[in-house]
Amino acid sequence: MIRVASILIFCTIALDGCGSGEFEDLNRFVEESKRGLRGRVEPLPEIKQFEAFAYDAFDLPDPFRPRIREVAGKTGGGPAPDPTRRKETLEAFPLESLKMVGTLERKRVRYALIRTPDNNLFKAKVGNYMGQDFGIITAISETAMTLKEVIHDPASGGWNERSASLQLLDQ
Repeated sequence: MIRVASILIFCTIALDGCGSGEFEDLNRFVEESKRGLRGRVEPLPEIKQFEAFAYDAFDLPDPFRPRIREVAGKTGGGPAPDPTRRKETLEAFPLESLKMVGTLERKRVRYALIRTPDNNLFKAKVGNYMGQDFGIITAISETAMTLKEVIHDPASGGWNERSASLQLLDQ
């Protein structure tokens, strides 16, 4: 037992003597680094208080509803469009963006060939709707087509008719 204790004491002394100067440069670096530290963290910026917004436009028309329901309380004259009628394909485009590129006739019915802004070609006949102002085709000739549009008059709350035409595009 004495022998084991003396071996342990000898090993402890030997190890203590070996490690005393090994990390001296590392300890010096840590001490120098501590001197330059401030030890203070910048404060966080002040948070601005959220200001609530009171929405008071409940009496204004809803921009996401169709135009025909814009003026609910007024009674105006003129031919109002049918809000339950199913929309046709050419009603998705403004009339100014559509181009008449030709005509064709089949079984005594004349069709106008209409090119849309996305370069699709459609045929339309008298009675079809086109344009975004509820335009109905009233006549088709070799060089042009005429429409009757129904537009909303916000001053009177009613509807008015106007004529429009589309000329054959010269290529």
